[in-house]
Amino acid sequence: MAITAPRPPHLPQTGQSSGSGPALPGGGRPGDLPPVHNMFICVALPCLAISPEHGQLTGMGLEGVYHSGRRLLSRCQLRVAGREPVAVQGRLVSAHRARFIAVVRTPADTGPDPKVGVERSRDADGTERITLRSSAERPLRLPVEITLDTDLADLGAVAAGRPGPELRASVHDSGMRWSAGRGAHVVVTADPPPKDALASAGMLRWEVELAPGASHTIELHVRSDRPARSSGRTCSHTLPEARAEGDDPRLQALLRVGLGDLRALLLRDPGGSADVYLGAGVPWRCGPVPAEALWAARMALPLSTRLASATLRTFARTQLLGHGPDFGRIPGPMRDAGPHLPSSCTGVEATLAFPVVLAEAWRWGLPEQELAGLLPMAERCLHWLRQAAGDDGILSEPGPSGVQRAETQAHAHRAALLGADLLEAYGRPGADAWREWASELRHRFREDFWMDDSAGGRPAAGRLPDGRPVPHLGGGAAHLLDTGLLGGGRYAPGLLNRVQTGQLAFGHRAGAVRIHDTVVAVAGLAAAGDEKEAVSLLRGVLDAAEAFGYRLPEMYAGEQRTADGVPVPHPAACRPSALAAAAGVQLLMTLVGIRPDAPGCTVALHPVRCAPLGAVQNSGLWVAGEPFAVRVSRLGLGMVEEAADGLQLGV
Repeated sequence: MAITAPRPPHLPQTGQSSGSGPALPGGGRPGDLPPVHNMFICVALPCLAISPEHGQLTGMGLEGVYHSGRRLLSRCQLRVAGREPVAVQGRLVSAHRARFIAVVRTPADTGPDPKVGVERSRDADGTERITLRSSAERPLRLPVEITLDTDLADLGAVAAGRPGPELRASVHDSGMRWSAGRGAHVVVTADPPPKDALASAGMLRWEVELAPGASHTIELHVRSDRPARSSGRTCSHTLPEARAEGDDPRLQALLRVGLGDLRALLLRDPGGSADVYLGAGVPWRCGPVPAEALWAARMALPLSTRLASATLRTFARTQLLGHGPDFGRIPGPMRDAGPHLPSSCTGVEATLAFPVVLAEAWRWGLPEQELAGLLPMAERCLHWLRQAAGDDGILSEPGPSGVQRAETQAHAHRAALLGADLLEAYGRPGADAWREWASELRHRFREDFWMDDSAGGRPAAGRLPDGRPVPHLGGGAAHLLDTGLLGGGRYAPGLLNRVQTGQLAFGHRAGAVRIHDTVVAVAGLAAAGDEKEAVSLLRGVLDAAEAFGYRLPEMYAGEQRTADGVPVPHPAACRPSALAAAAGVQLLMTLVGIRPDAPGCTVALHPVRCAPLGAVQNSGLWVAGEPFAVRVSRLGLGMVEEAADGLQLGV
């Protein structure tokens, strides 16, 4: 079963979409986006560096060093002894750093082996170390030239094929300086200082003397008038280290790379607080998308509740207040939903996700004082849901479309049940009413959204305002399998009954594979007892992760797998993506089946019984504010190896 996806999601940093796909400045469409999936993207938001495989920044396409959406450096071309180095290898060494290896032939070379090696290490913030190493038998004197340039263009304009003109450089201290309108400027400094600096050519020059076996390093530093407010490397305490050891080494690789990408995507709240949240993805959606930030924080809960708490506080500050039908809603950009449904409002999804993430963070061990400060915002989200749901309890999309999406009903149902748990635990009124509302929604959904056919039936993707069903299922169907964590290690009931869940589990979907939807389906199918289908999807994600070097794009082609085939990313997919980076955590939690209830001082284990990947051992997790480690044997038996004092093993 492949989980389908709509066309590319909204690009919030570059414009809003009204229906057929994300819009770019100047009328560009997603099909016009320059290719980036064969590029090395170093990220430490709000900084990123996009490099080709050979490491030379030539100013072509999206290449360059960016800060807060502006290109600070478009060209950084190296020549040694009058020649461009011959690239032999390029690779990412971490989320924020790439390494490029090249060689240079000099007149002193008499055989087939070049005597000069070049190593370039480029960081997301534009810092670059260029090291020349000699293996020659006699001293070498090499002229080194670096040509620099910039247009100080916005990322959206570059992506739309409208970069700015190259700016005139001026010599500044030990480097170059460029200026544009509105006082914007960028400075590149070099250490050691160059022998010559030619402003007209944007060139820095050195005469490097290399003794036999010696090396020489030149460092470049890019500085702009926009000070960086955040870097994932300074927020590692938000997402501590975790390990996944076992028979399948891909689990640890996926977790390690994903954790690095999550840290690299962390941004500080633009309101000035110390809170952080996850940018949706690079390079197209570096800005805030509340729904995706909340879902990613939810998947990362086993690592720490800090990220969820900070994300909730960040978007609570954007919650709409005052009077009217929008009271309590969290605003969010539009997202394209494919050819069969109009664009959806991610603000609705974020509003319904808020009480879910808060309730599950509470189960994982969110401190009570933090929860108490966020509970009123969750109540406002539920208030908006009460007002927005129609007389029949079915939630329609705001705006003129009025469509009733199946996944929106699943989000609303989950918010009602988990919100009721919170209200009851803290003595707030309305818990029983919300559980009754959820029960009525289940009954109505199973009747109104289920389409019978000769194969046993399937859910509709949605209903139009006139009541007609939309039969074309997309990746959102996976959220009908998503439930939610209740007390005592229980899962909230889903919208579908057992027979309907089985029908969805055994169904076939075609199209692009969205990682978030797929890992949600894996967890939901495993919880429902459909382990064979869950394991099939899990193996598919791991195979794809290996093909992508464990940095998964947010979506890729859903073609039939063959022995010599490889997955192909969607041209507008972000990579790295917050949801894809958090997927490894979600898959691991499905395998080991941790169901915490920190308020009840219990934790239950429900591992996948067939142990599809053999033995697994997780450490570095956190439950009830203390380190937690668990092991699952090859027989599918779970054992807690480290836990907080007083935490009991539940049923």
